[in-house]
Amino acid sequence: MMNPKKMMKQIQKMQEDMVKIQDQLASELVEETSGGGMVKAVVTGQMKLHSVKIDPSVVDPEDMEMLEDLVVVAVNKALEKAQELSAQRMSQLTGGIKIPGLM
Repeated sequence: MMNPKKMMKQIQKMQEDMVKIQDQLASELVEETSGGGMVKAVVTGQMKLHSVKIDPSVVDPEDMEMLEDLVVVAVNKALEKAQELSAQRMSQLTGGIKIPGLM
């Protein structure tokens, strides 16, 4: 049987490590593009939109729907990449064990 004090110390260390990982993810930027690089979305490792860059050549007032679609695609791709990064970092913390509610 595991010593309760030792178990609490391990849990506390894991919580501290999780905070460190969250802080690191907040400062890591993930970038994705769409439209052959014409639209670029940048998100943080915490899946918050950081910036969107649009090449002026894709701005066509007659076809705003295409531009909107390119923005959505770039943002969604960047968010997926950030989610993978976050899951990878948390997996390092948990030793690959999936803990419900952690990510």
